[in-house]
Amino acid sequence: MFVIVLEYAKPLEEVDRWLEEHREFLRENYALGRFIASGPCVPRTGGVILARGCSRCELDAILERDPFKREGVAAYSVMEFDAVMTDPAFAPFVK
Repeated sequence: MFVIVLEYAKPLEEVDRWLEEHREFLRENYALGRFIASGPCVPRTGGVILARGCSRCELDAILERDPFKREGVAAYSVMEFDAVMTDPAFAPFVK
């Protein structure tokens, strides 16, 4: 499982320019079962994505297609972890 932290590198006006295309990227990856949660940070300085079901190399290639990354409006930090303990309701997402 991966935690992806996005930190905006451009003003929000520039981020918002790519927001709908970024959301489409998210929807596509939810449909493929890769992403399990995402959303903006509070305050809105970036965002977080939880991902699963792929290798780090595959994830890096997937993230290259994110408009926020492609257009340089966000910097990405990826942390891989092994979720050995979860709430039972979250267990189906840990594979």
